[in-house]
Amino acid sequence: MNAPAPRAYMRHPSKVAIEVMPLSTREQLNLEINNISMGGLSFASNQSFHEDTVVKLKIPSVKPVFKVNAVIRWCREQAVSQDQSSSFELGVEFLDTDDAFKMRMIEQACHISEYRKKVQLERGKRITWNQASEEWIAKNGGSFPR
Repeated sequence: MNAPAPRAYMRHPSKVAIEVMPLSTREQLNLEINNISMGGLSFASNQSFHEDTVVKLKIPSVKPVFKVNAVIRWCREQAVSQDQSSSFELGVEFLDTDDAFKMRMIEQACHISEYRKKVQLERGKRITWNQASEEWIAKNGGSFPR
């Protein structure tokens, strides 16, 4: 067995809800992204996928809804859980390089949204999206992973 190729892009943790739909079926899996890189992303699934399977990815929490096609590049079985069900971690590669940039912008928007909720709870009053964006970028923009 060959050793995996070195990673071309640094991966960044992310916990964004994602819908995964193999193009060969109508089945849709509601999952969560583990991490994102400029080349693709990874997620966990209770279902295995074959390498080179093309899937449609959709992030419904973003408006307009973000949809892209990607290809499964790897699928690794994880340790069996307590309920004896199998779990898999999958890595996908975006088919369009522009989609990777869009995905990073979505990740940043999700961070800002979470920051906005946190600040509203702490301060006890609502802040606008623009206020939250400006504050988050001032605090985190320079250190937001590339």
